[in-house]
Amino acid sequence: MDQVRYKTQSVDGVNIFYREAGDPSRPTIVLLHGFPSSSHMFRDLIPELSGHYHIIAADMPGFGYSDQPPAERFDYTFDHIADVMDHFLDAVSVKKYSIYIQDYGSPIGFRLFLKHPDRIQAMVTQNGNAYEEGLSPFWSESIIPYWEDKSPANEKRVRDLLTFEVTKFQYTKGFSHPEYVSPDSYTFDQMTLDRPGNDVIQLALFYDYQNNVKQYSLWHDALRKNKPPVLAVWGKNDPIFLPAGAEAFKRDVPAAEIYFVDSGHFALEEASRTIADYILAFLAKNVK
Repeated sequence: MDQVRYKTQSVDGVNIFYREAGDPSRPTIVLLHGFPSSSHMFRDLIPELSGHYHIIAADMPGFGYSDQPPAERFDYTFDHIADVMDHFLDAVSVKKYSIYIQDYGSPIGFRLFLKHPDRIQAMVTQNGNAYEEGLSPFWSESIIPYWEDKSPANEKRVRDLLTFEVTKFQYTKGFSHPEYVSPDSYTFDQMTLDRPGNDVIQLALFYDYQNNVKQYSLWHDALRKNKPPVLAVWGKNDPIFLPAGAEAFKRDVPAAEIYFVDSGHFALEEASRTIADYILAFLAKNVK
């Protein structure tokens, strides 16, 4: 059962590709990927966890191997994608689970948490932001101006984030051992970004990200009310989400465990074993 199975599930008219490993009778961990990645980012983590847990890692619509409906036929907002992922989990009979959230996976995971707090057994955040202090200057320099004014100049700044140079930057900046990063990671991500029509999808999601920030207070309220076990294990050199974003979880969940690894945004590329060890120790204490 530890062997990774590669599957597709039709949900709301969209084919969702996912990786599954581990025995379904064991507690489930749902791995939620970030931009511009997919479930491919978990390829090294899944074998570390699947001997102990049931693992589900799906590609969101418009990412990886999942369908990419045209933007005129699919509402590319975090609300809608969270609905699709919620329906996906229902379709694959996952009713209770822990979540691993990274980057875009955070706003998706928190929306699932708001909908079904009783289903979320624990939360692992790896550079999955939920606090304004976690937003680095990257946001004010590249994204926030686009929220305020969709001018051609501001759109160009956002479009520049879809280039190979920036994709590779996310996989190398702040890494202690960039030579550990397989070029397959950023090359595969770039291939999906370069698909016809994907730029429109990513622009829509960059613009909608402002609604995640507006929801932060709701997420904080839900954390305080439901008190899920929280583990934050972050690449401390992330140029996109700052370490303060990890520390901030203690405000709402004082028992949250916070750890840092000497890495960047996609810390799994060079620290998957270390991160897996933190997760296994944390879940052993908190999920039965």
